[in-house]
Amino acid sequence: MAIERTISIIKPDAVSKNVIGKIYDRFESNGLKIVAAKMKHLTREEAEAFYAVHKDRPFFNDLVDFMVSGPVVVMVLEAKNREIMGATNPENAAEGTIRKDFANNTSENAVHGSDSLENAKIEIDFFFNPEEVYVRTIG
Repeated sequence: MAIERTISIIKPDAVSKNVIGKIYDRFESNGLKIVAAKMKHLTREEAEAFYAVHKDRPFFNDLVDFMVSGPVVVMVLEAKNREIMGATNPENAAEGTIRKDFANNTSENAVHGSDSLENAKIEIDFFFNPEEVYVRTIG
């Protein structure tokens, strides 16, 4: 059975609130394994390329501006994380989800997560070389 991997990005708003560890804990407490992670300050070109799928949407420029406003933490997770992240709009997110607990609004919603396995592969490859993603074992 293939290991399902996805990407998550702790966005600048959550990094500035100093809740990186709390978000890591939320993933790990729910059975996800962090198999790669790095802090990065995205360039405008990187943010535009990563969110290119949204380039014709009215929020694209604001999204890019936000994503380059401060450092982010990019990680590869084993298992699904959409339910733990919560709805894009934190007002609609379930209690106990990352976005309900840490997001400011729909634009500054604390975390990004891949929306499909296909996009997860593309997004992982965008940020990580294969040798930067590890297999976790239980000791």
